[in-house]
Amino acid sequence: MRKPLIAVLIASAFFSIQAQAVDLLQVYQQAVANDSQYASARASLAAGQERVPQGRAGLLPTVALQGSNTRDGLEYRYEAAPTQKYHYTTNTAELTLSQPLFRWANWQQYEQSKLALATSEAQFAQAQQDLVLRVAQAYFDVLAAQDALVFTQAQKTATTEQLASAKRNFEVGTQTITDTNEAQAAYDLVVAQEFAAINNLEVRRTALQQIIGSEPQALATLRTGITLSAPQPTQIAAWVDAAEQQNYSVMAAQLALASATRDIAKNRAGHMPTLDLIASASRTSAGGIITPNNSTNSIGVQWTVPLFSGFGITSKVRESIALEDKARNDLETARRAAIQNARQSFLNVNSGLAQVKALEAAEISSKSSLDSNLLGYQVGVRINIDVLNAQRQLYSTRRDLAQARYDTIMNGLKLKSAAGTLKEADLAPINALLMH
Repeated sequence: MRKPLIAVLIASAFFSIQAQAVDLLQVYQQAVANDSQYASARASLAAGQERVPQGRAGLLPTVALQGSNTRDGLEYRYEAAPTQKYHYTTNTAELTLSQPLFRWANWQQYEQSKLALATSEAQFAQAQQDLVLRVAQAYFDVLAAQDALVFTQAQKTATTEQLASAKRNFEVGTQTITDTNEAQAAYDLVVAQEFAAINNLEVRRTALQQIIGSEPQALATLRTGITLSAPQPTQIAAWVDAAEQQNYSVMAAQLALASATRDIAKNRAGHMPTLDLIASASRTSAGGIITPNNSTNSIGVQWTVPLFSGFGITSKVRESIALEDKARNDLETARRAAIQNARQSFLNVNSGLAQVKALEAAEISSKSSLDSNLLGYQVGVRINIDVLNAQRQLYSTRRDLAQARYDTIMNGLKLKSAAGTLKEADLAPINALLMH
């Protein structure tokens, strides 16, 4: 049962040349169409866009038409005459209009609805940035897992050859059993690492599948010898300033604070009088023994002055003041987090660039070391364990170099996200680094 699974996973990692690999932008488009989190954010934005019409409704007139249709009966009884019964119907209809003239709470509600819409837009923009990050992270996680499997299998091939060589030399008596045991131990270790790498690759592919909603195809890999650029601008202060002002989490917190301030005014309006324009037109008609037709039209203003509400309004005002203080502290927390994320990402990008250069040099050195150890082993000045260690060092360096490149790219995207400038277009330069 295990071998077929391994075969399938390896086949998915090593696609044929004829197979058409999908790149980062294509995977992103699949995520836009199928990711459930992004779809939820889009629906939330659509719901938020309805807040303004709802808030405006409190300032507009309300018109209602109501009526009734009743049937009544009258009965007259006389001592010397038979009882007389009469029936008649009454129809009434009334049209009423009410136009707020002064309702401070309604106006604050309308202003809050605008803030709610702006908050929904900021949250959706944040969801768009998060989708870019999630797709890129899942994409490069798959590439890193594929790289780990490739390097592990290459190390396995080299270790297999070294084990066969050690066994031959032991059989002819030129090496001890120790060399064979060391080679066997190295081979067993790399086999275990191969199983772990296969499992990790499947886990990473499943994580990408969760975002794009389907089995991921073969992915385009990074071209060899790519050069990663430093973030622009190169000064950390510029990124910190952008994060403090443009970060979408900070913007959402600022809008929440403004809404909390409006909420105080809305609750205080409970102490204020209200003034409405009232107009109505009614008509009553009756049939039967009486046939009156009455029409009544009226227009005027209606005012209300609140006197006492059981201290409920005062309590709501105190509550809204406390919530405003909470919103102010939440804004400060969001601002500090954005600044910290910008600083950390900026430092990580520059550190990653330096690490990539160092690992590129280490790869060259490790390759030279392996060649020297192989030559020394052939002439008898190096033992088997030296060659195995050199092989392990080379493949470990290559794996670390690939991971450092992926991490540096991701930290560049995270830096733009912290500054509030990350967009789909930022994937295009990264996509150009892939083999198509």
